[in-house]
Amino acid sequence: MDTKNTDIFSLMLAGGIIPKEHPGWPKAWKQVNRAIELSSALNTSTSVDEIRDRLSELIGQKIDGTTRVFIPFYTNFGKHIRIGEHVFINHACTFLDLGGITVEDNVQIGPKVNLITENHPLDPEDRKSLDLGGILIKRNAWLGAACTILPGVTVGENSVVAAGAVVTKDVPDNTVVAGIPAKVVRNL
Repeated sequence: MDTKNTDIFSLMLAGGIIPKEHPGWPKAWKQVNRAIELSSALNTSTSVDEIRDRLSELIGQKIDGTTRVFIPFYTNFGKHIRIGEHVFINHACTFLDLGGITVEDNVQIGPKVNLITENHPLDPEDRKSLDLGGILIKRNAWLGAACTILPGVTVGENSVVAAGAVVTKDVPDNTVVAGIPAKVVRNL
């Protein structure tokens, strides 16, 4: 893919390295600034309905009335988050979504969960470039308190990520993972 001539938002969702010199970064920074402004309003909401409305504006998708999100909620971009129906997101979660985050229906997300789609190359000369990988949380998954899901990971349908786990690889459907790095500890 020709990274210099491809729209930066398309590159972000495709995953992989986006060079620090990409000409689309000013456009991306505008979205980051928008997310900062809207997050401030979101995190001073006084009702679940107001939270839902403000988060809908931030991500550019209507949050279904069956979904509940508790504040504070943190994101650095917002534009690449998709949230299904009957989802519960507890307090103090962080969604760094440049690489794209999809949360399917009936997912439960505990407090202080981190969904991180962004990384950087190890080479010091290239470290200001971004290495992105989308995150998919499949239907009916449960993410325990303070777990971290890293770039490119899919959490399988009906699966459970234990509190405090750091997930570096895909989680199979119908399993429980725990630890750092997370490993399958039980089948459901």
